[in-house]
Amino acid sequence: MIKSHIAYLACTAAIVATGLGAASPSSGESVHVVLPGESIQKAVDTAEPGDTVLVTPGTYRESVKVTTPRLTLRGVGRGSTVIKPGTTKAANSCAAAGNGICVVGTKDRKVKDVTVASLIVTGFAKAGVSAVGTDGLTVRNVTAVKNGVWGIAQEQSVRSVLRGNTARDNGDAGLFLANSVTAEEGAADTRGTVVEYNRLEGNRIGVTVRRLRNLSVERNHLHGNCAGLFVVGDENKPRAGDLAVRENHVVENNKYCPKTERLPFLQGSGIVLTGAEKTLVTGNVIKDNAGRSPLSGGIVLFQSLVGVKSEQNRISDNELEGNAPADLVNTDTGKGNTFENNSCLASRPAGLC
Repeated sequence: MIKSHIAYLACTAAIVATGLGAASPSSGESVHVVLPGESIQKAVDTAEPGDTVLVTPGTYRESVKVTTPRLTLRGVGRGSTVIKPGTTKAANSCAAAGNGICVVGTKDRKVKDVTVASLIVTGFAKAGVSAVGTDGLTVRNVTAVKNGVWGIAQEQSVRSVLRGNTARDNGDAGLFLANSVTAEEGAADTRGTVVEYNRLEGNRIGVTVRRLRNLSVERNHLHGNCAGLFVVGDENKPRAGDLAVRENHVVENNKYCPKTERLPFLQGSGIVLTGAEKTLVTGNVIKDNAGRSPLSGGIVLFQSLVGVKSEQNRISDNELEGNAPADLVNTDTGKGNTFENNSCLASRPAGLC
């Protein structure tokens, strides 16, 4: 890391002059520039709240743990700054867990207003970006590709914005949002988390929303996954749901994924609600998702594998075409689910279109 403040400013000014940098930070906030061969983690550990760690083009082999509030960690271009697993012994708990970038607070003391932007994270055993215990996290223009489990994942977090990212060919979900991965507890209120304008391709599931409430998944492009989007709940209280899935483009999610302990095999699922309540699914374009899984179809309501029914969900004003076994599939016996003003040709049972 360059330690001289003059060097910081000179290097940053050069990057800005070439059109690659961002606006200068506010007075009193520093930019820590990292060059190839230097440690991103060392810069992050030196930075104060409000500072920016700017990682210049190159490949960096390390995991990075962020616990400082209001820190911005960013590259100078989505295709220029690449973070891969380190080649030496794990240097921190983020690396030990198999993650690329970790933003870490606690359930009771969340780390606030961290931004991760304009980076590639690839090849990590678990998640490219993992956030736990955050408030106001922003992840934007990040490419997470070929990570073992999740592309970008968060739990126990509120008021997040996940915008303009690409998650491709990850082992499980491209974007994974949950209350808690390990604890058995009711759905958490995200206080308005927004997931928008992301591109999810070639993952097991494009987006998984698990045991959460009060968020929106909007205007994302989901293509070539085994399943496009899952909203997942269970028997815990409060129940998952009370969220919006709107204006997404969900097309040809026909990759085959074998069964797991939690789910049957997946193929040809557009949007699936299982064990959820009061979810609005509206204005989506859902085409050519086809398969023979119990979860196949354009929009699917499916009773949770632990026996919890989906109730009071509203499916309205969606455009569906070419999905199989049908555009709308309801195998759930839950009460109060409504299907209104959808453009579609076939449903199971008949009469939902």
